[in-house]
Amino acid sequence: MLARTRQSRRRQGTIVLGGALLVSVLLSLWLGSVNLGAVNVLKALVGLEAPGHTAQIVQAIRLPRALLAASVGALLALCGAILQGLFRNPLADPSLIGVTAGASVGASLMIVLGTGMSGVLTGVAGMSLVSLGAFLGGLLTVWLVYRVATGINGTSVATMLLMGIAVSALSASATGLLEYFADNEMLRRISLWRMGGLEGANLTRVLLAGGILAVALLALPSFGWALNTLLLGESQARHLGVDVERLKTRLIILVAAGVGLSVAVAGSIAFVGLVVPHMIRLWVGPDHRYLLPLSALGGAVLLLLADVAARTVMAPAELPVGLVTALLGAPFFISLLRQRRFEGA
Repeated sequence: MLARTRQSRRRQGTIVLGGALLVSVLLSLWLGSVNLGAVNVLKALVGLEAPGHTAQIVQAIRLPRALLAASVGALLALCGAILQGLFRNPLADPSLIGVTAGASVGASLMIVLGTGMSGVLTGVAGMSLVSLGAFLGGLLTVWLVYRVATGINGTSVATMLLMGIAVSALSASATGLLEYFADNEMLRRISLWRMGGLEGANLTRVLLAGGILAVALLALPSFGWALNTLLLGESQARHLGVDVERLKTRLIILVAAGVGLSVAVAGSIAFVGLVVPHMIRLWVGPDHRYLLPLSALGGAVLLLLADVAARTVMAPAELPVGLVTALLGAPFFISLLRQRRFEGA
């Protein structure tokens, strides 16, 4: 009976989230500081003549932004679900291994020390100097955490978690030190970057995020089964034929690349990687074969809707999308937890 109920919820979740993703993309193209109208947006998408600058706004500005929001949201939620399975803890998120904190140090360093050469690397791979600094900072932090956690007996998940907490604290101190020496303009840039934003969306960034997302999605079948066996414990997973150390390495590399690139192209966007997988797990169950792809869909929908709200609530001004994700998701998450508590009582 429970298996049939969960199977029904999985089908329902796929249909609901798939439809929500389509609606969210259309809303992202339609709404903003300028309301273009649904019919005009559809004309611009299919190449028909649209009034004024509608086609240019849709194709050059809003479509790349919508695709980047969907890719980043999917990556963050997917990486969060992977880490929750790897740590066997539903409260784990990408910040636990230090990638977000390391990216913040890299971005802050480029803002404070690289102001004079901001144009040197701008345009390399479609990313600014700040974005490149964030990406390299995130990768360096994860490499350090992984090296310390890996010994002759393999990679210790507990050590990785503790090392991630330590590196995050050290990174916060380093970021605070950089902020101390920054001027007012630098402080504002650091603050805005840490709140997250999608205003720098372009085709190259979309291709970078979409490429890593495609690689992650192609690997999901093998990861789903392996993470399910890992829930039983590492020794049981080895007896079932899982190469646990290789699995850990592949998962950490994928998470580091996914979260590092997401933070580089969109700034620090918290909450998505923690809450979306947890909400999906409450809905469809803990089977990672379904949890991982549905988390990716849920993350894409959440960040798209958050971006629409960021552009419309105070139009023509724009709110940082990282603030909006917390404002949108936290109350819903709390209501789900309360509902679960009352059902279990």
